Amino acid sequence: MFDILKANARGVANHGWLNSRHSFSFGHYYNPEQIGFSDLRVINDDRVAPAQGFGQHPHRDMEIFSYVLEGSLEHKDSMGTGSVIRPGDVQLMSAGSGVTHSEFNHSKNEPVHFMQIWLMPAELNAAPRYQQEHYADEEKRGRLRLIISPDGAEGSLKARQDARVYAGLFDGTESATLTLQANRYAYIQVARGSVTVNGQRLNEGDGARVRKVNSLSFSDGDKAEVLVFDLRPNELPQMG
Repeated sequence: MFDILKANARGVANHGWLNSRHSFSFGHYYNPEQIGFSDLRVINDDRVAPAQGFGQHPHRDMEIFSYVLEGSLEHKDSMGTGSVIRPGDVQLMSAGSGVTHSEFNHSKNEPVHFMQIWLMPAELNAAPRYQQEHYADEEKRGRLRLIISPDGAEGSLKARQDARVYAGLFDGTESATLTLQANRYAYIQVARGSVTVNGQRLNEGDGARVRKVNSLSFSDGDKAEVLVFDLRPNELPQMG
């Protein structure tokens, strides 16, 4: 069963320097029908103006990952980590017992477009940690590349939750199928372009809750970039 959230139904926050779309309730946007799904709590589609960004702010007990689509994002945190992430890079910050960080557009001339996604952790008050890895387009072209998992399988980043995240690029005749274990949920987020999944056409910004489905088949992409989440069968996020 597919429950589709169209791109234009997402929450909107436009602060001038930041233009954001919220799939789930976040900040000043509250929708009782969109609190989260399984262990997914936040999917924000953010565009940040040159040399602008989020100043130092705290997080705790959340798995936070950033996926850059265009431009470059500069990260600094209280663990002493400093990095710039670009398209193909995936950054995972496990906030654990508490961390502060800042995120700025690294460029003074070009905007940055990225997805920031929060997963509820299975373990509370753990030591904060930071991970980053690059996944080349060739690894995602016409397939679903595992980028986050509970055990770091296949060179993925290791999250403190029973969740797996895949990234894929699909154009023209490229296709791939993801098999889901029994009693698992899934969520699909189309970051760019459009693609057909199990006969459903999903466009840029669309998301879909998936229940009671054995497999997900991606085809007929038009410059599509997708994130796919293999999740526990919970309707709403739960701490711990």
